Amino acid sequence: MKILVVCQHFYPETFRINDICFELVKKGNEVTVLTGLPNYPKGKVLKEYKFFRRRNETVNGVNIKRCSLVGRGKSTIMMGINYLWFAIFGSLKAFFMRKDFDIIYVYQLSPITMAWPAIVVKKMKKIPLIIHCLDQWPISVTTGPISKESFIYKVLFKISVWTYNKADKITISSKSFKKYFENELNISQKLKGLSYYPSYAESDYENLKEIKDDDFDLLFAGNIGPAQSVETIIEAAKILKNYKNIKFHIVGDGLSREHCEKLANNYELKNVKFYGFHSVSEMPKFYSKADAFLITMVNNEVVNNTLPAKVQSYMVAGKPIIGAISGEVKDTIIDADCGLCCESLDYESFAKIIVEASKDKKKIKKWSENSKKYYQKYFDKENCINDLIALFEKEGKINETKNK
Repeated sequence: MKILVVCQHFYPETFRINDICFELVKKGNEVTVLTGLPNYPKGKVLKEYKFFRRRNETVNGVNIKRCSLVGRGKSTIMMGINYLWFAIFGSLKAFFMRKDFDIIYVYQLSPITMAWPAIVVKKMKKIPLIIHCLDQWPISVTTGPISKESFIYKVLFKISVWTYNKADKITISSKSFKKYFENELNISQKLKGLSYYPSYAESDYENLKEIKDDDFDLLFAGNIGPAQSVETIIEAAKILKNYKNIKFHIVGDGLSREHCEKLANNYELKNVKFYGFHSVSEMPKFYSKADAFLITMVNNEVVNNTLPAKVQSYMVAGKPIIGAISGEVKDTIIDADCGLCCESLDYESFAKIIVEASKDKKKIKKWSENSKKYYQKYFDKENCINDLIALFEKEGKINETKNK
């Protein structure tokens, strides 16, 4: 099939859509990606992509078309400009695309407006549009400074409903999203599908070499933003600073990284180390060192309904997960029996279950095995890619029938 993928973020930014596109090409599909200029997570466009350079390139068989974009910076205002910029200039780029496609696939992170260029192509070429929702809009913005009662939220609500309704099919990355779409956005399963399509993990995280020592090493990997509540880890580390064998390793970047580092420094914590941002290809060395993985999030309806992709990465690595988190992630960890959880933000209980895990090697071994088994049963990469291709083919055939 000839597939157009629309996503504001793509290689060399490290999002899972990279691997999905590379795998689709391996399966014999022709993939074109419409995206912006790489600037995540630091907020500045990479210098090799400035001044109209590398607007068209091919990576691992994927044809990449890039539109103008300003970096997202470190402020809410700059992020808003970044979002709107892609919506406008991505749509202009889409308008002048001459290539024919069989299907359009939007890998919808934040914001929902990243789907607008796809809507332009859908209208022009009369082909099916599938939106894969990883961030629910507009409710996702309430994890920041925008409240549900604000005028901005009401405007975003109308924009989101309009955008989602332009899709022929909507797939969701977390089962809990279905309730939000039906109850809040009034978008029904019957009309748009709302099919659950889980994330999988890149192959980089499989078959890791074990690095053993006397420490109990805990790894948090990923975005360090307001929603991730890495502060909960810092507070737990403060409680456990006299446990010399328990070490916290934090790999990633984001809006809250500087604040979290300052907090750890203020507490004079020797058991916490920040490593900054690293690409997916560099992550195995950190995953290999970990005895268990950490996941923390704030406690609100958006986060509680989300299953972050890092859960699959943790599971495929075959290590336990220790979480201070509520909702779907907690349910998944309990269902898989692959670790321990306490409620979001409860750093005292978080510290207790970390100590509990560090003292029970038998349970660590059992949770590790269960983690891998659960991944293989529900998130297997080969099955996920084949299911996605089957969905594309089905929507393509429906469209052919309509146009006859």
